[in-house]
Amino acid sequence: MGMKEGRRSNNICTYWLAGKCRRNPCKFLHGEPQPQRSETKRSMVWKNSNVKNSKVLLSPATKVTGSVSKELNSIRKEEICKFWLLGKCNYGDRCRKLHSWFKGKGFSMLARLEGHMKPITGISLPLGDNKLYSASSDGSVRIWDCHSAQCIRESKTSHEFGPLISEGSWVFLGMTNVVKAWNFQTGMEVSLNGGPFGKVYALATSDDMLFAAAQSGGIWVWKACGSDKNPFEFVGVLKGHTSTVVSLFVGCGGKKLFSGSMDKTIRFWDLERLVCIDTLVGHSDVVMSLLCWDDFLISGSLDREIKIWAMTEEGNLKVTYTHKVSHGILALGGMIDSKEKPVLFCSCDDSSVRIYELPSFLERGRLFAREEVRVIEIGPNGLFFNGDAAGLVTAWKWTDEPQID
Repeated sequence: MGMKEGRRSNNICTYWLAGKCRRNPCKFLHGEPQPQRSETKRSMVWKNSNVKNSKVLLSPATKVTGSVSKELNSIRKEEICKFWLLGKCNYGDRCRKLHSWFKGKGFSMLARLEGHMKPITGISLPLGDNKLYSASSDGSVRIWDCHSAQCIRESKTSHEFGPLISEGSWVFLGMTNVVKAWNFQTGMEVSLNGGPFGKVYALATSDDMLFAAAQSGGIWVWKACGSDKNPFEFVGVLKGHTSTVVSLFVGCGGKKLFSGSMDKTIRFWDLERLVCIDTLVGHSDVVMSLLCWDDFLISGSLDREIKIWAMTEEGNLKVTYTHKVSHGILALGGMIDSKEKPVLFCSCDDSSVRIYELPSFLERGRLFAREEVRVIEIGPNGLFFNGDAAGLVTAWKWTDEPQID
């Protein structure tokens, strides 16, 4: 059945893209499809924000202006080519998918640190040290020299390692039924008393306190006591979640703790009294990651939503904005770029990391990996890192190149 004259498909002609179409007229488009006009445009505003340019309306991100070819390239190449990853793509520049580890401007890749054999579970760059620490579920911790990007030390066991973080001169590592601490200045290594029970999924610190979220649904708490033999004293367990706690974040000047769980809720804890202040309900799946930014709490879930929570006059946290993405969210990270603009990293289960400019949620670019990126770590001087399920750690840095407007 032929197509009626004057009526064309809304699909782009693949032969035209390759410069080989000889049909005139062609039933497929030789150009960018025109978007349908909408009479109304929804927008919202972040309230009570101290983030720079926080009064900007939150609205759907506009497309990057430029030539038709550039816009078509942006439309076509939203995903990385899996064959290119394996070195087997035969299409070259004609491939409809991206042949690069990232898309976007204003940042660059510094190094790809290879050596771990299983998913990365933690990355840390302690202040006052020129070493990068990475942990993997393959039971290894690697220490990398920041200048040469070479692994200078590896500690390997038969146990599966979990999250890794640092505070001061201490590096903390979560494992099944135990949290280990190592002082990189003195070389002291200790196993913390008191638990936890089950696999450790998240760690967080606040001043002189350490928190470990475990498989049982509890959050174990230790306090630094300054003892040479036992530098951390077990304080107790925060109970309330009905399922495994997978994310932790300390906010409000180090006075409050937020926890996300497989029970689909977020709990808000007062650290002076070690009690739960409120339970936040809004996500419909596991709350995988939490981030505090000034007066806001940002949460990401496998339900494919990023939620912005703000404090009401009554002192309760309520959702003021929801940003929907096309895939489940695994990890969040936030920092200021080289142009002093706040940006949010959002890792999804499609093996990519979306980079959004806040508060507009304009997409600035994407980072790609062979497998899911489960760890995002923010460093000093424009540095940021991600670790994926293939065991690769990648180092990035913001540059002074022009940004996408």
